[in-house]
Amino acid sequence: MTSTPVRLLALLGALQSRPQWSATELAARFDVTTRTVRNDIERLRELGYPVETARGRTGGYRLGAGASLPPLLLDDDEAVAVTLGLRAVAGSAIERVAETSARALAKLDYLLPSRLRRQVAALSKATVQVADDAGIPDADPQLDPDALTAISLAIRDAHWLRFEHDGVARLLEPYRLVSWERRWYLLGRDPQTNDWPVVRVDAMTLRTPTHRPFRPRPLPMSDVRAYVMRAVAYSGWKVHARVTVLASADEVRSRINAAVGIVDPIDESSCVLVTGADSVGTLAVYLGLLDLDVRVTEPPELVERMRTLATRYAAATA
Repeated sequence: MTSTPVRLLALLGALQSRPQWSATELAARFDVTTRTVRNDIERLRELGYPVETARGRTGGYRLGAGASLPPLLLDDDEAVAVTLGLRAVAGSAIERVAETSARALAKLDYLLPSRLRRQVAALSKATVQVADDAGIPDADPQLDPDALTAISLAIRDAHWLRFEHDGVARLLEPYRLVSWERRWYLLGRDPQTNDWPVVRVDAMTLRTPTHRPFRPRPLPMSDVRAYVMRAVAYSGWKVHARVTVLASADEVRSRINAAVGIVDPIDESSCVLVTGADSVGTLAVYLGLLDLDVRVTEPPELVERMRTLATRYAAATA
């Protein structure tokens, strides 16, 4: 007996090869019981493939209208994973890879059952991809694919989103999901303050869907990517710092990705860099990579880590 996924693929192929099969014929073809055939048929139906039960003296199974497609068996998590992966590669700076991925996305949309196609379409429409070139080496956060699906559906349906963030219950109008540096962020509108906060998805705990519609408003920013990246620089990391850099603002801007820091000039030869990372160690290394003189006064953990690194580097050249 073959494994269930392989057998399901073969079963779909058989159903496409001729108009109708009896349960007995299918059981003999795959060397299984008729009960296994019935279970496999139900699994195909759960995945969204329209397998009909044929009536009549002999009975049997046949594919319904619109099912004459090459078989593709993906559950919800797999469909989300494939879509996210292809969307990320489709934004690649490598032209041939981007074009090939875009074609694969189009084929994926054509092959998916209608139920999964709606979920994937909602996710694709709701997300914005930012090039991952800031080089932040922190470990990937743990993220539930179901959360991305639930948020994208709330965006698609214009339903309020209820969740907890840092232990605080919140309610937002969700508008966009933004992917950057292996992390996901939600851009939403707070109906009480009329602010447009950016919230890290891996820090959210979703609550029961509200199914409460809101009237979408025009986004107040022309560039969603730039807005979200600036918000991340101020509040999207676990560790933040305001660092004085002994160089002009233009010099610092030329050395950093716009998403990882906001630069405010002090005078012609110094500026303030607002930046962050998911750990003190990463932030300390990042500041060293600037290759510029800096003055760090807070947070205390960052000051201590910089002193430790300075001692180690000095000892390495002694």
